[in-house]
Amino acid sequence: MSPTVDTTPIARQKRNRFLLQAACIAVSLFMLIPIYLISLAALSTRASLNDFPLSLLPTNLSVETLNGFLGATGIFGALGNSLIVGAGTLILAALIGVPAGYALARFSFRGKDPYQLFLLFTRALPIVVLSVPLARLFLTVDIYDTTYAVILLHTALALPTTILISASVFLSVPIDVEEAARLFGCSPLGAFGRVVLPMALPGLAAASIFTFVMSWNEVLGASILTLDHRTLPAQVLSSLSDSPLAYRFAGGFALVIPSIIFIALMRRYLTNMWGSTIR
Repeated sequence: MSPTVDTTPIARQKRNRFLLQAACIAVSLFMLIPIYLISLAALSTRASLNDFPLSLLPTNLSVETLNGFLGATGIFGALGNSLIVGAGTLILAALIGVPAGYALARFSFRGKDPYQLFLLFTRALPIVVLSVPLARLFLTVDIYDTTYAVILLHTALALPTTILISASVFLSVPIDVEEAARLFGCSPLGAFGRVVLPMALPGLAAASIFTFVMSWNEVLGASILTLDHRTLPAQVLSSLSDSPLAYRFAGGFALVIPSIIFIALMRRYLTNMWGSTIR
């Protein structure tokens, strides 16, 4: 008589795997459906936006709505400002945050844990709490209403995330490899640049995604600190209440697409907090 096999653990594992996949699909649909609806409206004719019920299929594709948005006053200038601010924030946050993250990962010093907690506290501050005092300061030093002012604000907002993610990534790089490079004649800076940085580059690229997307989508601080040199989200927000429906959909489409393109370009480098590449 053959012994009976308890298949309960296997059935439980299959059920858990199915539930996990279903949850992932639900979350993906929750994020993708609004993007699809905004894209469909932005790439439809203006007349079709007034139809009832609205078609959920791309039956009236046209660039009329998008061309009307792009032809509005100040849109191309605001788009250029957003790209400048995003790139400037990315570079400045990396120049400051990566060395700070390396120091957290490699050195022990008094006040290390309170310092990391302080970083989280600064990120918890509302943007308006930072924007109003900074606006007064920037008026004093004569950089108000410039892209430099917005870059400084966005860098202050991005630094906590950049530092903590960089520290986690550098912790995943074995210290033995760095010490071996120094034994073979590399200086501390040379070991960092030739050995540690290439191994940590995928994780740092993941941190850059958070920095760029945060800078691209931030609107409140940019609206307070600028008048004539606004970023694209601030420009759209300032004219949203007086704009037709087509302008609003096209504006949402224009704000979403650059972030998606940047994430798609950096996807191959996207890593988790410990630096292992996601396949």
